[in-house]
Parts: sequence; C-alpha cells; structure tokens
Amino acid sequence: MITFENSIFINRSQQEIFDYVADPANANKWQSQMVSVEWISEGLPGVGSRQRGLSRFLGRDIEVISEFTVWDPPHQHVFKIVDGPIQLEGGMRFEAQENGTTVTMSGQSDLSGVFKLAEGLIKKQMERQFDTNLEALKILLEG
Repeated sequence: MITFENSIFINRSQQEIFDYVADPANANKWQSQMVSVEWISEGLPGVGSRQRGLSRFLGRDIEVISEFTVWDPPHQHVFKIVDGPIQLEGGMRFEAQENGTTVTMSGQSDLSGVFKLAEGLIKKQMERQFDTNLEALKILLEG
C-alpha cells in the first residue's frame, strides 16, 4: 500500500478554495494529469455523489468513477475510486488559518497487477504530482 500527504498554505478562504476544487470544470486547470472530470450523479454534490474522470498517468490514459464518502464543505471531501484500473482513496482538507487556509491532499492506494510491480516509481510520481498540483492551485487562486 502506498500513502501520501502534501500540504500548502493558500491566501484564500476555506470556502473559496473548497468551491474551486469541488467544481469539475476547474480540475484540469490545477491538476496537470487530469484530462476531464464530470459529475455523473443527479442533484447537489454530497456523500454518495459520483464523478467520472479521465487522467493521464505514467503515459497511460486512465478512466475512473469516484464516489464521495465525505462531503463537508468547506472543511473536507474524501472519495474512493469505485470503478477503474486502480484502487485509491483520497481527499482534501481545508483548515482556516490567519490570512488564509492550509490545504492538505492525502490518499492511499493498494496497487495490483502491473501497477504493483512499479510501486516505488508510482509513489514518487504521485508525490511529485500532488506537490505540483498544490503549487498550481496556489498560483491560480492567489494570482
């Protein structure tokens, strides 16, 4: 199993950041691996809501369906992949600080098949990717 956790301080409110990252239309603006994300559930987002995502990881296109297991605006959201070639549970926490918010992305994945063989490489790639994503989010929101 691989785990990761990355944090960054962003000079914006919890609500602003939560709203921005919760909007699938913004996903590929700050997550360089994301090609597209869309809600596939009816109604307002919440626990049980699902998204379809297409991402590019290690030179491969990966389509997944994610389901939210925690939806607590503006504090956090957690999802798990329920359909796709990888198992991943992850989320984001938004902790108010003076003059801004600490944003933390975390996750864990049980790798199998060809992904299991490259576990060390995948862990390093994921850590770099999430650092890069958080830096991009900070630049976009503080811009």
